[in-house]
Parts: sequence; C-alpha cells; structure tokens
Amino acid sequence: MGSSSTPKREATTGARAQGAAAGSPRREAAALLGWVALSAVLPGVAHLKAGWRRTGLTLLCCHLAAVTCLIWTAVGADVGLLGWAVVRLSQVTVVTGAAAVAWFCLVIHSYAVLGPGRLPPAGRVVTALIAGALAVAVTVPFTLAARYAAVSERMLGEVFTGRADDRPARGDPWAGRDRINVLLLGGDWGPGRIGMRTDSINVASVDVRTGDTVLIGLPRNLERVPFPPGSPMAARFPFGFDLPESRPGWREDLLYSVWQYADDHPELFGGRQGMGAEVMKETVGHILGLRIDWYALVNLRGFAELIDRLGGLVLTVDHDIVYGRHDEGVLPAGTRRLSGAETLWYARSRTYSDDYQRMRRQRCVFGALLAQADPAAVLRRFTEIAETASQIVRTDIPRPMLEHLVPLAWKVKRARVTMVQFIPPLISPANPDWDLIRRLTAEAVRGSRAPAAAAAPSRSGAAPGPQGEAAGPHPTGTPPVAPLAEGCGR
Repeated sequence: MGSSSTPKREATTGARAQGAAAGSPRREAAALLGWVALSAVLPGVAHLKAGWRRTGLTLLCCHLAAVTCLIWTAVGADVGLLGWAVVRLSQVTVVTGAAAVAWFCLVIHSYAVLGPGRLPPAGRVVTALIAGALAVAVTVPFTLAARYAAVSERMLGEVFTGRADDRPARGDPWAGRDRINVLLLGGDWGPGRIGMRTDSINVASVDVRTGDTVLIGLPRNLERVPFPPGSPMAARFPFGFDLPESRPGWREDLLYSVWQYADDHPELFGGRQGMGAEVMKETVGHILGLRIDWYALVNLRGFAELIDRLGGLVLTVDHDIVYGRHDEGVLPAGTRRLSGAETLWYARSRTYSDDYQRMRRQRCVFGALLAQADPAAVLRRFTEIAETASQIVRTDIPRPMLEHLVPLAWKVKRARVTMVQFIPPLISPANPDWDLIRRLTAEAVRGSRAPAAAAAPSRSGAAPGPQGEAAGPHPTGTPPVAPLAEGCGR
C-alpha cells in the first residue's frame, strides 16, 4: 500500500508543478497589463515598477500637480471659464490634441519599460494588442474635445464678426451699463426667395447682473414706422415709412420690410451696401426707446433643421393648426414632440388665424427652446448642429464679447424671463401710439428688475384674451408683462 501511494503523490505533485509553470506566464502578462492600465490613470507608476525612478517620479508629480490645479479651478471657477475658453478655441484645440498624443505615447512607453520581452511569443502578441487598444482608448476624450473645439472655432468664425478693436475694454465689458438689448429676428432668405423679410421681431433686454430678461415683441405689420431723427431713412420718410402699393392690397412699407428697403437703396447711405441690419436696429430701438446693442438673425427655413438636430421640441398645440400653401397640412391639437418642420409650421402658420396668434406661438417656441435645450443631445450631434447654425445665423455680435455673453446666457437660462407683446388691443398696428409703446417698454424693463412677487400684480391685472393671451391693460395702466411660457399649455 505504501509503495503504491508514493507514485500517486509524486504524479499529483508533478501535475501541480506543471500547472503552476503554465499559469505563471498568464499571471505575469495580467500583471503587466494591470500596471499599464494603472499608468494610464496615474502616469509614472509603471516606470517606478520597472525601476525608472527619476522618470516615474517626474511623471507622477507633474500629473498630480495638474490634477490638483484642475480641481482647484473647477471648484473655484464659474461658467465664466467657459466663456474664456470659447474665445480661445484654437488654443484649446492645440492643447487637447497634444494631450491625446502625449497620453498615447505614455501608455506605449509604459508597456515597453515593463519588459514584455520575457513573455512567451503568444503572450507578447496578446499584451501588445491589448496595450495598443488601451493607448488608443485613452486618447478618445482628448480627440473628441479637440474635434469639438475645432468645429466650434470654424462655426464661430463664420457666424460672429470680430476685429482686434472689437475687444471690450478691460474691467467692465458692459461699460457701466446694467442692461444690454439684443434684437432677435426671424427671417427667410435663400434660393427661391427674393430679398429677406423679418417675420419675427423681438428684443431681449437682459440684466447683466442677474440675467433677468424681458422679451419685447413687435408685430411685423406695424405701419408708418418712424425713423430716428437725422437718419437717412428719416430724411426720406419724415412722416413715417410710407410707400404706394406695389399692386392692389400689397404693402411693402410695413416694419418687416425695413431691412430689405435699406438693402435695396444704398444711395440713401452714401453708396454703402448691406445697411439693412443697421437700419433695422436703429428703427426698432427708436420705436421702443432702447439702445440696441446687437442683432441676431435666424433663417426660419434652416431653423427646422436645427430643431431636428436637437431632437424636436415638446409643445402643446391648443387647437388644430392648418398649414401649407394649399392648406394641405394639419397639426392636430395635443401635447407631443414636434419635428423641425412641424415646429416651423406651428410658429409661422396664419391660416384661420393672424399675426398676433402667430406671435404667441413663436413665444411658446422661444420658451420651449430655453427650457428643453439638452446638453447631452447637443454633444451627441454637435458637429451637425454647429454646421447647421453656421448656415442659418447672422449676427453683428463681436466674437470677443462671447467671453462675457456665454456666462450671461447661462444666467438667463436660470433667471426670470418675461415677455410683453405690442399687439391689439394694446396697440393698433395701423395707427400705433409710439409714445405709449416707449413708455410701456420702459415700465416693462423696470419691472423685470423687481422680484417675481412684486411683478405679479402687473400680470394678474390683465384679463386673459383669446388663445390665452393677455388682453392688455388700459393705456394708462401697466404693461401686460407675462411669463414666457404663459398660455403655452405647459
């Protein structure tokens, strides 16, 4: 019995030894890959393991210092850092691209110093492939950041004007003002269209300290529009914008035609071309009694594509909306996510309605965009959104001002946004009371500075009109200021 058991024990011991010998290369390969993976997170640890003490300590200390600085910056910074980065996208592209290359080289070198040559041939091949895949993977965040920065740089260069002398003075970028006023226009230009008409006309008056905003809407069909005294348009039309009908019932002297008229008559401006934007800013500012700082014009046809890129908008259609050149389409009533084309028809259709109901629906689209813009959706389709934006947006905002406007836009998204629209019965587009418009604009701007509770009486005092619109106060009362989403079914 004893002699027979001894060979069995020896056979068992020999099998275990063979198993250990076979498992050792696998464990060594796994350990090597573990150190390589750890070095991707903590640069230098693989070098320390391999005996490269000076290199390892240098890499590790530099990495920890950089991480500490980033954490300190992230904790102590606000969204102003984003504004700072927006005007330095070319530098961001270079830095993130260089970081991608550096991290790739770091992973590969970490693998090399750990001595994969002692592994069996099969182990060297497998570990080399895995280390290479890891080296590529760690560059992905940096590569995406560099790509997004490059696309943004190109888009901003196409949309925003900006010269060296456009840069705001150091210190207060608002030059002591507590508000800025931006003219927001929706127009329609491109192949198949003659000229450009501004169908949607609003001014955003923004408190630069709090972001509280009042959006002031003007009807596109205002008649006998006055121009600033002393301007070329005032000299041409001293009693307001008035032209003979181009054909019976066809008016070309309404507010929405001012831009195109100025573009068509450079002789009024000493031969200067493309004066439509500047004249529109001066005209709307004169009507409201505000200084308009900049304008932003969106091509409404391209707007539908932009909405699709964002994944649509959830809107409440309070009644069936008929649309199309031949009334061939219907948006049924209900709350649902609308496509870009549906959103555009919702905002623009006047079939069985009028300009004023359309203005209300446009306000609802403004509010939905402000509330529903999803950063994750923007990141997923960033390149397409940037490409679309560069094709449909025009503005005279100097690019250097983006450093300050981006943080301000962030405040607006979280601040109180109200709106007043100068529509009947508050004003008559055929015979507007310009003094009343200016006075109510001033009151609306003052009211937007007050706490929401203090502003509530001016909203609740107006009786609701058709389609949920405030009917407006008596001319001696306060302006019918309302929350942006009021009457939008949300």
